[in-house]
Amino acid sequence: MRAVLHKDQVRVRIARQDRKGRPEGRVLEIVERPAHPIIGRLLHESGIWIVAPEDKRYGQDVMIPKSATGAGKPGQVVVVELTEPPALFGQPVGRVKEVLGEIDDPGMEIEIAVRKYSVPYEFSDACIAQARTLPDKVRPQDKKHRVDLTDIPLVTIDGEDARDFDDAVYCEPARVGRAKGWRLLVAIADVSHYVETGSAIDVDAYDRATSVYFPRRVIPMLPEKLSNGLCSLNPEVERLCMVCDMLVNAAGEVHAYQFYPAVMFSHARFTYTEVAAILANTRGPEAMRRQERVNDLLNLHDVYRALLAARTVRGAVDFETTETQIVCDESGRIEKIIPRTRNEAHRLIEEAMLAANVCSADFIAQGKHPGLFRVHEGPTPEKKEILRNYLKAIGVGVTLSDDPKPGEFQKIAQATKERPDAQQIHSMLLRSMQQAIYTPVNSGHFGLAYEAYTHFTSPIRRYPDLLVHRVIKAILAKRRYQLPELPTPGEAHAKLAKRLQKGLAGKVSEPDQKPRKLTSDQLAWQAAGLHCSANERRADEASRDVEAWLKCKYMREHLGEEYSGVVTSAASFGIFVTLDELYVEGMVHITELGGEYFRFDEARQELRGERSGMRYAIGTRVRVQVSRVDLDGRKIDFRLVHDGEPVSARPSRERDKGAPQTAPDAGGRGAAKRGDRSASATDRKAGASSKGRNAGGNREAASKGNPKARKPRR
Repeated sequence: MRAVLHKDQVRVRIARQDRKGRPEGRVLEIVERPAHPIIGRLLHESGIWIVAPEDKRYGQDVMIPKSATGAGKPGQVVVVELTEPPALFGQPVGRVKEVLGEIDDPGMEIEIAVRKYSVPYEFSDACIAQARTLPDKVRPQDKKHRVDLTDIPLVTIDGEDARDFDDAVYCEPARVGRAKGWRLLVAIADVSHYVETGSAIDVDAYDRATSVYFPRRVIPMLPEKLSNGLCSLNPEVERLCMVCDMLVNAAGEVHAYQFYPAVMFSHARFTYTEVAAILANTRGPEAMRRQERVNDLLNLHDVYRALLAARTVRGAVDFETTETQIVCDESGRIEKIIPRTRNEAHRLIEEAMLAANVCSADFIAQGKHPGLFRVHEGPTPEKKEILRNYLKAIGVGVTLSDDPKPGEFQKIAQATKERPDAQQIHSMLLRSMQQAIYTPVNSGHFGLAYEAYTHFTSPIRRYPDLLVHRVIKAILAKRRYQLPELPTPGEAHAKLAKRLQKGLAGKVSEPDQKPRKLTSDQLAWQAAGLHCSANERRADEASRDVEAWLKCKYMREHLGEEYSGVVTSAASFGIFVTLDELYVEGMVHITELGGEYFRFDEARQELRGERSGMRYAIGTRVRVQVSRVDLDGRKIDFRLVHDGEPVSARPSRERDKGAPQTAPDAGGRGAAKRGDRSASATDRKAGASSKGRNAGGNREAASKGNPKARKPRR
């Protein structure tokens, strides 16, 4: 295997299966070696220059000839280009292509992540040049064939640090039939007016497919002139928008809707904190400062409550899980890690965005026009069975049917919300679900309990939303939107494409029924969906990697300190503990649990001592000491602190480097903009939760060679 590198595409021959039924084989040939740069530390050892890859999956150092070190100095982080591939008895050889700086430089973790995950971080010259030609404000000719909404008091509601405002809302009482209801307007920045199909800006936007959010830095999908300027619904300036104008009845159902292009004028910029305070006290200081808008906010709150009631009737899933936010100082050092709280204003905006997204999906489906849907399917049979066994083992009286509906998950969530292990049960429910994806084949959104759903509300930062806007405009104009020539999805999309293909094959009901051949137009939309889904995963992984780095760096300052925490996961090789005060997760290896054999019970998700019967299950409270932090590997290790153990008997034990270990959780999507206001927690987290905890590998791999883990006896 020394001749093979991480990310190589290879041809293999299957030789046998291991004891878990997984195929094993040997590499016959390397089919393709992608030209990905390698990021690592430049080291000078015994007169030899090498680069130790930051991504440990490469498995071997890269030799650097002295003449190829460039301006790099020992210890610096560099980008390496391979000049000679690895051989059976020789290491790969490369040259330093770029020097990033010292490992402790502010923002280094982001510089590494964007290169490690191939995130585009520089706009092309053509894109920059085209952005310069855009106007600075809305021109008279831009307003033609648009509805004038400048007198409607639309407002934006965002976070305190938000810079790009892509949605505005307004609500007023209205008659729906003979009953009371509301007119709800959701106005979204009209990005498609300025970003034409196939233009230089469009090509760069498609390549990125999404904005990437890190603590202290954003890599936008669009140039700043658009994202923070022309397409940002800033207060007291005219802006172009696409509007979803809805009539909502008292039961929270959208009775009617229409889409149209408009010109608007944001009458106020609110923060979530302000709106929550006004709704809580309409005579408080915040309400007095914004007196002219209080009634509008109350109308929004009324329609929100109706939409929320409809959500409950629909059976949409709503889990109670904790997301974290990393607060950094100006130098990039973590000041604190705090839970990300969601107030009534967050939920109000979320429901308004959900309503607009559902109308968008319905409009595209009714128009019989191809487009991208946001699809979230129910649990796979394997995950469903694991969840059933877990719920039974921990004594939850509610279980899942053979063909579970979203309401069953919500029923379990409600039935367990008062339990001390509710947080962990909800995490298990979340992990049992599949990832939400973009695809032209609509099969509904399981978590949100919608028959059709898409993303319409964030075209500044998500390319699928931009495509949805273009399709809606095409339907309104009674024409067909034609996708531009898009690049074929590459190796980053192969795994996702294979999974989707397998899923589609599984939907063929008759054994002799063959999947129908897709047209070139359908294939193009499928490729666009694959690309956007894969790049969404890429953005998530890069964000989690940076958060994991920052948390590891933060915990280096707390080595040897003790904290209380709770077991959030168990595996055959140890337990994962999240600290109460710091919201950081690390691993207690099974060798630290005590001098006896521990059996892993997969159904109960616990480790149990064979002699003592000591159980470490999800929800178990423990006290731990921070024993080891591996910044390069994104790993934090704890050791258990037992009652009555003297401080002198608590060594900071560092295991052999070859010992199996895992990494801390990168912290969900704390960096995601405003918690993704256009989707529920189910849609936001379904992808992240199934990734496991190890930024550089997986938990199962860490269990190999573990002498103290046994499967439960059957």
